[in-house]
Amino acid sequence: MSTTTRVVTNMPVIPPSYIPETPDGFDSLLHDDVKAREYLLSLSWPTGDAFCPRCGHRKVYTLSGDRLRCASCKYTFQPFSGRWINNGALSPSEWLHLVSLFVQEQSVHQMKKQLKLSYNTVYKALTAIRFAILAHAIDARQLISSATGLNSYLKGNRLTGGPREMRMDTIPVYGILRRDGLVFIDLVPGFQAETLFHFHMNFHLKLIRTGNLVYTDRYKEYDALMFCGNESLPYEVIRRYDEPPHIDAVEDEFWNFAQSRIKRFRGISCQRFPLYLKELEFRFNNRSKSITEVLAAYLCALVPSPL
Repeated sequence: MSTTTRVVTNMPVIPPSYIPETPDGFDSLLHDDVKAREYLLSLSWPTGDAFCPRCGHRKVYTLSGDRLRCASCKYTFQPFSGRWINNGALSPSEWLHLVSLFVQEQSVHQMKKQLKLSYNTVYKALTAIRFAILAHAIDARQLISSATGLNSYLKGNRLTGGPREMRMDTIPVYGILRRDGLVFIDLVPGFQAETLFHFHMNFHLKLIRTGNLVYTDRYKEYDALMFCGNESLPYEVIRRYDEPPHIDAVEDEFWNFAQSRIKRFRGISCQRFPLYLKELEFRFNNRSKSITEVLAAYLCALVPSPL
């Protein structure tokens, strides 16, 4: 058997040209499972040809039960195997309906009511959407790692893992960078919650606490540093200040955008914090654009392996 061309299966960003148009509008897909499936398959296989999600070869055989087999590595798979969308028991139209509700920033309770699904089913599917967003960020490999603990959620290409315990010396710190109207949320290497408490106590770095969210005054190139804490942290040592930190004083557009949404998220854990930060970064940087089709494409992208 001749060797076939290998395709690039783990693109860091889905090119806009790979996102097909929906002549009847995206909403026409929300209640038609056949059309929704065809649309999602067109996102999964942009050229129209199936390929192996494991090795990338296009020579595949059709088996019974909607299964396919790679002629090269013999891997047996289904159309959405190895993709973010494979994490969740939703039908194609339910997935697209969920994406639409996510774009509208509806709550989990509102979503489950409209979709007539359980809270846990919707919550798990939203986690897949947030991981898909983060996986398309330029710093995805840095974030889905032991440095943040997000790698513990992934077992291969499935979101079947769980959060690891975090303490003051392991809770990561993130920095807010503003450039040309855009925002970038960085993982700050070598910094943990412990570092910021040390800087606060010994070098008077201003700390502000709002629930479990702790953020700082300007630090080097960052408009602020921040982390999401837990009950193990010594919040009582944080001093009160009469003057607000830089990011509050300048009434930063992103910070106002982010704070109002963080309050709505409710109960964010330090383990899941980077998922929400990258969602906010994505929403803010695309606030004047349509993101529904982009999110559907992100969901259909392969889970990068290894991260």
